[in-house]
Amino acid sequence: MVSLRLLPGSRHVAALQSSFLGLHSAAAPAHSNQIGLISLTHVSRNRRNYSLPALITDDEDVTAAEQRQQNIKNRAKAKIAAIDKERPFSKVLTDNFSRQHTYLRISLTEKCNLRCTYCMPAEGVDLSPKDDILTTPEIIRLARLFVKEGVTKIRLTGGEPTVRKDINELVGQLGELQPLGLKTIAMTSNGIALKRKLPSLVSSGLNLLNLSLDTLDRFKFELMTRRKGFERVMETIDDALAIGLDPVKINCVVMRGTNDKEVLDFVEFTRNKKVDVRFIEYMPFGGNKWKENKLVPYQELIENIRAIHPTFKKLVDDPNDTSKAYHVPGFAGQVGFITSMSDHFCGTCNRLRITADGNLKVCLFGNTEVSLRDMMRQGKSDEELREIIEMAVKNKKKQHAGMSNLVNMKNRPMILIGG
Repeated sequence: MVSLRLLPGSRHVAALQSSFLGLHSAAAPAHSNQIGLISLTHVSRNRRNYSLPALITDDEDVTAAEQRQQNIKNRAKAKIAAIDKERPFSKVLTDNFSRQHTYLRISLTEKCNLRCTYCMPAEGVDLSPKDDILTTPEIIRLARLFVKEGVTKIRLTGGEPTVRKDINELVGQLGELQPLGLKTIAMTSNGIALKRKLPSLVSSGLNLLNLSLDTLDRFKFELMTRRKGFERVMETIDDALAIGLDPVKINCVVMRGTNDKEVLDFVEFTRNKKVDVRFIEYMPFGGNKWKENKLVPYQELIENIRAIHPTFKKLVDDPNDTSKAYHVPGFAGQVGFITSMSDHFCGTCNRLRITADGNLKVCLFGNTEVSLRDMMRQGKSDEELREIIEMAVKNKKKQHAGMSNLVNMKNRPMILIGG
């Protein structure tokens, strides 16, 4: 199989394509190959300019705003078409719906030092044997392969990635992939053990950080996470801002009757802190006892915020953004809404996931996986791995099953997926 790579000297072209991925509308040819799937029963900056937000103004109605968004997408498509004449995107990471996957999430461990109620049961989950977890050389091999095929962003997840003993060395080795086209090394962390490691991680190449924080109340924090550590998380946020990470994103899973009344507090939190708070709709996963009446649709949250902040404005989202961005004029930071349940964004999905035990998962909500770990340990070559990856990507569905069906589908607990 011929694999398409970045042409020499085309870094600027690659950067432009990375900015406008997922906007092709022409259907890709169907792939005839099949694959047996396992069914489960130094800080570089990626900045958003907060000081000049692209706001939808008062005199624009919804139709005009949508037209403006469409015009932006049309210009992006034209630029992509021009780029593709010079160098088509790797077919290995392009699915049958022309979605180009430039974003890889790698789970480093299934272990976590918290027991968040929406993530896993209080007693924890059965973890994979240690020998089943990917080794660092295996992670770097896969990362290198994906970067060569066009991945420009890698996010390290877990479990809690900072509990991995060689996290600094691993990030440093990922940083060595930058000449191949890797632009962003991100991490999602609960912040508990991150504070003392953050400076060295940034020196090693980490340049984007998401911190999980579902409440600004230290007592409720202990109830929701079943552990202490609120003060350490808050200190980590301040340290991340002081060290120059921009933006610092805060992930907040909103649950009715638990923390939905704190949404306005989180909005106020952005007044003087240059953070991006993303409100995430509560999603069903194995062991988290999801109930539909706990879900708070994002439109309801927007209405509640606008009752207090009438000038709350929509920002223009970048292509492939999972978060719908909003801003209170005059505030240092912004907020966003990740609407996986009430308004999915499958059509522009550019993400793939590798679980800690080495399975490639092409959709967060999908229940099919393929073991890259087993293929590597069987001695498969990189070319054979590319073929396996391409077949898995070609099997990615147009969209997930929908809110009414997801709750009845068998899936791993979130901690075993890696977010």
